[in-house]
Amino acid sequence: MEFLVRTENLLPPDTPDEVREELRRAERVRAMELREAGVLKRLWRVPGRNATVGLYEAADPAALHEALVSLPLWKWMDVTVEALATHPQER
Repeated sequence: MEFLVRTENLLPPDTPDEVREELRRAERVRAMELREAGVLKRLWRVPGRNATVGLYEAADPAALHEALVSLPLWKWMDVTVEALATHPQER
C-alpha cells in the first residue's frame, strides 16, 4: 500500500541546540534506512514550515505506523496519513 504522509516538527523552541542537532542527525540516518528498505519512496520539504510530505510504501497501516514511530522525532511530530489507491486511469 502507498501512503501520503504529512509531518510537521513541533520540537519545543527551548530545546538546546545540541539536542536539536543530534535529533536531526538521527532522523536523517533513520530516513535513509527506511529508503533502503523501500518504505520511504519520496520526500519533499514544505517551504516556509518545518514540515515534510512523504510517499511511503508499507504492507498495511500497522507496518506504516511501525516505520513512523521509529523516527527519532516521532513524539514531536504532528502527522497526517492518507492511504492512496490506484486510480482506474493508471491501470
